Amino acid sequence: MDPDAAPPAHKHRDLILQAGFVFTLGEFSEQPQADPIASDFAEESVAFRRPVVEQIVRRPFREAAFSMRVKDAYENTCAMTGLKIINGGGRAEVQAAHIRPVAHHGPDSIRNGIALSGTVHWMFDRGLISVDDDWRILIAKDRLPDTVTRLLRHDRRVLPPKQAGLHPHINFLRYHRERIFKG
Repeated sequence: MDPDAAPPAHKHRDLILQAGFVFTLGEFSEQPQADPIASDFAEESVAFRRPVVEQIVRRPFREAAFSMRVKDAYENTCAMTGLKIINGGGRAEVQAAHIRPVAHHGPDSIRNGIALSGTVHWMFDRGLISVDDDWRILIAKDRLPDTVTRLLRHDRRVLPPKQAGLHPHINFLRYHRERIFKG
């Protein structure tokens, strides 16, 4: 054996454990060793027990009906991309976004909702995109790469619900532009 050759991976672990990490890794030092006949590329089969953590979370209640009603109003289609994606299980991939956020006391009203794809929803929530009173999509200057515009509808206009009574309320849109949008 070449004296300059690196030792097998399991020997590195043993050296680390001998160097004083036994107490930190504790139970792992008693795990089964790798099969010495196995290839250097094979992974060890090590059982890992994840800790169970109990939490009490305090956050605003979100009405499940809000999501369903917004998606229905937009016919499961993203208002900014025009995409309607139904997954293999028959579920629409569009999300119901609050225009005036729940954290800012926005209601679970259809008129405070807009159906958006996941990436567009993320950008909307962070104020990187918004909507003006004429349904034009607004993009925050110098905050997004130019390629983002390829995601949006070619005319850069929102597709509102067919029923006018379900359109986003102008006051929620204004709130988003004035308090959330970074444009």
